[in-house]
Amino acid sequence: MSERTTLMCYNDNHGYGWRHVDLFVHDAEGRELEWVHWQVPADGPDAADEVTARVEPLLRRTSEWRHGVSAGGVDFWEADAAWVEQ
Repeated sequence: MSERTTLMCYNDNHGYGWRHVDLFVHDAEGRELEWVHWQVPADGPDAADEVTARVEPLLRRTSEWRHGVSAGGVDFWEADAAWVEQ
């Protein structure tokens, strides 16, 4: 089975005050297998990269951040990721 791991981060466009990074694992058909998140002190990819390096030091971003806008008007970024083998 081929799994795909992605990171997502956001802009708090609506002022909810909950800044975070999501880590998703999907199977080959796109079904979500796992999901976790952690808080970050600021919006966007730079903050996500900085905090992820501390929270999950064996997780590496393997692509550039891809920008999108949700149906609700929230800016988000998605990037591929992989675990470093030890």
